[in-house]
Amino acid sequence: MSTSKPIDSELILKATKLKQHYHVKQGMFKAEAVVKAVDGVSFNLEKGKTLAVVGESGCGKSTLGRMLTMIETPTEGELSYLGQDLLSLSKSAQKKLRQKIQIIFQNPYGSLNPRKKIGSILEEPLVINTSLSKAERKAKAIVMMEKVGLKAEHYDRYPHMFSGGQRQRIAIARGLMLDPNVIVADEPVSALDVSVQAQVLNLMMDLQEEFGLSYVFISHDLSVVEHIADDVMVMYLGKVVEQGSCEQLFNNPKHPYTLALLSSTPQLSPEKRRKRIKLEGELPSPLNPPSGCAFHGRCSYANDRCRSETPLLRTEDDSHLIACHAVEENRIEAFAEGVA
Repeated sequence: MSTSKPIDSELILKATKLKQHYHVKQGMFKAEAVVKAVDGVSFNLEKGKTLAVVGESGCGKSTLGRMLTMIETPTEGELSYLGQDLLSLSKSAQKKLRQKIQIIFQNPYGSLNPRKKIGSILEEPLVINTSLSKAERKAKAIVMMEKVGLKAEHYDRYPHMFSGGQRQRIAIARGLMLDPNVIVADEPVSALDVSVQAQVLNLMMDLQEEFGLSYVFISHDLSVVEHIADDVMVMYLGKVVEQGSCEQLFNNPKHPYTLALLSSTPQLSPEKRRKRIKLEGELPSPLNPPSGCAFHGRCSYANDRCRSETPLLRTEDDSHLIACHAVEENRIEAFAEGVA
């Protein structure tokens, strides 16, 4: 018997204070450490929309993606799909719902089994999760290949016979074989040439419109995010530091980390270029995170409060969320000033 509550029909995935903490042994005589890879992330994903998750390597965005697809079970928090709490379901019910949330991995050279033909790779999810006949599986695989711009004669070829862009199209087709509603795309174009990136992004947008897909698009490249996202969530060391619509994040960024990321994004249009903000130092170790705001060691606006008090994610204006004492205290200069 379902215990799901009535929800807005447009809301497809809801995460509430998701955490993923790992216990790490540091040696025989040292105390066990806790790595807070994801530390309290919340968001809503609506049908047909794209939520982009951005940040440097090590910020927790890929770990978040694995939790959303239930590859990893969150340490704490809630995750609901169409109003059903995925974490409280039985294993069999969870497996059935997981089919509706699929993942596309970053590296098209490593995510496809080199010993299997493309047809077999595409049909594998159907073999495991459905009772379709061999002929039905093949027919569906060929249809999906055509949807992503491949030909029927590619069915009997091996992955090494394809280019990087074609392999990522195969990976996208595999992700769609079980008719999912949500696709978690983990850096899906970062391993591709720039010219091929645009083709794959346009394909993903066409498929989104055709199938009504919702995307969680994980990336470090803000120029790509600007092209595809409806909403953007910026992460730093496991926490969300800024969250809002794509328009809010690109036209009116607030957090110093977001400002630095945007300033390093190449822009062809001179009026869109920003004054370069260089971040000093490296991303802190998650084994020994700094006190207060995790970003304070690299932030030119940090003060004693930033070094001692962790900022809370709060609404700045109209659903634009920021976790920053400097923003709260109006200590940040206008980002629009200056051209690179």
